[in-house]
Amino acid sequence: MSKVKFGDIVKDVKINVDRDNNPYEFYVAGDHMDSEDLNIRRRGRFATDDVGPAFTRIFKKGQVLYGSRRTYLKKVAVADFDGICANTTFVFESKDPAAFEQRLLPFLMLSEGFTNWSIAHSKGSTNPYVLFSDLASYEFDLPSLAEQKVLAEKLWAAYEVKQSYLKMIEATQEMVKSQFIEMFGGGNWPQKTLGEVGSFTRGGGFQKSDFVEHGIPCIHYGQIHTKFGPFITSHITEISSDLESKTKFASKGDLVIAITSEDTEGSCKSTAWLGDYSVAVGGHAAIYKHSMNPLYMSFFFKSTLFNHAKIEYVHGTKVFEIKPDDIAKILVPYPPMSLQNQFSAIAEQADKSVFELRKSVDAIDKVIKSLINENL
Repeated sequence: MSKVKFGDIVKDVKINVDRDNNPYEFYVAGDHMDSEDLNIRRRGRFATDDVGPAFTRIFKKGQVLYGSRRTYLKKVAVADFDGICANTTFVFESKDPAAFEQRLLPFLMLSEGFTNWSIAHSKGSTNPYVLFSDLASYEFDLPSLAEQKVLAEKLWAAYEVKQSYLKMIEATQEMVKSQFIEMFGGGNWPQKTLGEVGSFTRGGGFQKSDFVEHGIPCIHYGQIHTKFGPFITSHITEISSDLESKTKFASKGDLVIAITSEDTEGSCKSTAWLGDYSVAVGGHAAIYKHSMNPLYMSFFFKSTLFNHAKIEYVHGTKVFEIKPDDIAKILVPYPPMSLQNQFSAIAEQADKSVFELRKSVDAIDKVIKSLINENL
């Protein structure tokens, strides 16, 4: 191994396009890149989107994109097409493939050392950003080229296995959604409003800053967006018992619904609380107590039936919100409880499969992180 600096082996590619004569069809924005996902799963089109003036940086297939803002998000992706990104996104490539293996670059940028360095050298507080001059001075041990190639093969092989498991998870989840529509979406069942079969209560009384190590079990609306699936049986955070009188509680079988989100799609994302104890629910969320099967109701909130119906009630520009009183107006199919329970059994079995698949994904993630941090 030899000590090298990031700037000695990596080139910051700055080639800009003339927006008045732009030959590229696609662009990639920051929200098109997901944390620790080396694939670009979404992209925009210049022909249909209102694209800001910052989108001038050209990238080519095989180059590595890196979000310069909030680098703790670890937005690193390998381009699989040619396009344009904003000037706040770095475009990187190996300076000399005979000295540094290009396929190793994205994994280097996911290493603990590189991430900690980029965070420590970021500027600003609200929307921190890092400069290439600061990244360039990051120093690390670089294996020989032969060792780099072997390491890159191992890492990409593990990454592809991880992707195959993630695809199976997605397919399983889509199967359950399709089963819901097949069983209940044909218009064969009487309908009632959500207000007729249940009641909504706004959460409140605490924020993230109120989390403590030991206290009252709680659900924060952000966890519904990022952590929880169709149902949960245990909490992951707690708040001080001093806040007990100020907050609202969900009981077993209740839905906990995020009524605030960054986009219309995320509005009313929900989870069914199936724990054997009550849990406090924070602001920007609502508790829905109802007379239906909890999993049936949870998947109704994820269905195209519900998502089409909610659109007229979601309001906002940068932050989107829906009022519980408006959610209560939405119609829900009202099939016999026996059929709701039948669907619930299917959903529970699928969730068990997803749980096992996620364990495999977590195990592979540990292998990848270990390979990265032990060798780079």
